[in-house]
Amino acid sequence: MTIIAVHAVITPKPEHVEDVLSEMQVMVQGSRQEPGCLRYDLLRHDDGGTVRLHVQERYRDMDAVQAHRDSAHYVAYRAKAGAWFQEVPVVTLLQEVDVA
Repeated sequence: MTIIAVHAVITPKPEHVEDVLSEMQVMVQGSRQEPGCLRYDLLRHDDGGTVRLHVQERYRDMDAVQAHRDSAHYVAYRAKAGAWFQEVPVVTLLQEVDVA
């Protein structure tokens, strides 16, 4: 089994921080229910007035990653939140090497 880790960094516009956080809570709940999702964590970093949200995800394989991207909650989130971002989200797919 090849576990796929995903790390995403989301930087909302200051006036949309609460909007993005609210929608991300919906994403957290929906994503954690996906059969191929092993972990989905949302973290917040306040850096001198800029809020960055970090999402750490683990999936059983690339099919599960694609199922996540095709899910109704993901598609709805992307359709709503796109205009709320200060920067384009940075999403990195990683293969785990040695993770506890």
